[in-house]
Amino acid sequence: MFEMFEKMFIIKHYKQLFTIKCSYVIIIARQKFYVNTKKGDNKMLVSMKEMLADAKKNGYAIPAFDVSNYEMMKAVLETCEEERSPALLMGLGVDLQGKNMNLITSMVQGASNYFNVPVCFHLDHATEFDFIKKAIDAGFSSVMYDGSVLPFDKNAENTAIITKYAHERGITVEAELGHVGNASVGSISETGADEDPGESLTVPNEVAKFIEITNVDALAVAIGTAHGVYKKTPTLRIDRLDEITAVAKTPLVLHGGSGTPDDQMKMAIKHGITKINIYSDVLFALNQSLKNTLNNISNPSTWPFIVYEDAIKNMKEVVRKKLKEFGSVGRV
Repeated sequence: MFEMFEKMFIIKHYKQLFTIKCSYVIIIARQKFYVNTKKGDNKMLVSMKEMLADAKKNGYAIPAFDVSNYEMMKAVLETCEEERSPALLMGLGVDLQGKNMNLITSMVQGASNYFNVPVCFHLDHATEFDFIKKAIDAGFSSVMYDGSVLPFDKNAENTAIITKYAHERGITVEAELGHVGNASVGSISETGADEDPGESLTVPNEVAKFIEITNVDALAVAIGTAHGVYKKTPTLRIDRLDEITAVAKTPLVLHGGSGTPDDQMKMAIKHGITKINIYSDVLFALNQSLKNTLNNISNPSTWPFIVYEDAIKNMKEVVRKKLKEFGSVGRV
């Protein structure tokens, strides 16, 4: 059928044929990561489940970037398209209060129509079921329930309830077992200290049971990283990761990717990590660039596109580095 269609247009509309054939290829690439949605929903946001399944199968990881505004979103989407990488964007609860939930989700949904790579919008670190429900209603295609500070049984029970609810709506769920603590995060003074992982590391013997009870699509594990900016270099417990990988059937996630040495992250990917969360590294590029720019302009009414020009350029450099380092370049 496609051959006949092609021959007909070769004769009459060669230029139109080229456009149609290119669109056809793009559609197939998007459908590879397609998420089931209700009639009338935006169908360009895709499920994280298919993204991570491909990463797990082919031995690479996808960097997941928290985006707090338009400029951060633009930097991530443009770079992912340039590098032909799946785009995994995340939303943080502090940025999603009130109407911001729908405003940011609508922004990402709308933008996804104009980029020829699969785009997933994932809710990061939600602890309340009602908030997760609102995120799903707003249009997130993936969510994370973080019950990591709870006892194992309660974490598993809550996660199972949320997973059932989300799966009925075609939404991917990530959970956390063990607890990834904080270094110096954006809401805390720069003098904050790194937390000692100690007993908060994921217990390998609990992993298979947790996955069986909850039916989650991805599992964030604690192997020595922390959220935010490190004051001392972390040391990942690859030996612990190997024990987890041996019993985990779902893709594994590493939080606290910013500031973790490149060689350690590459080793983590080699040993089973398929998604790595990045925020502080991009924030540094954004804020340092804005600081430099604003300190060197004399006109306080300088247009935003000028003010943000270097910031977007430098954020894209960070994003590109992570895409290449984690191996997601050229996967679309």
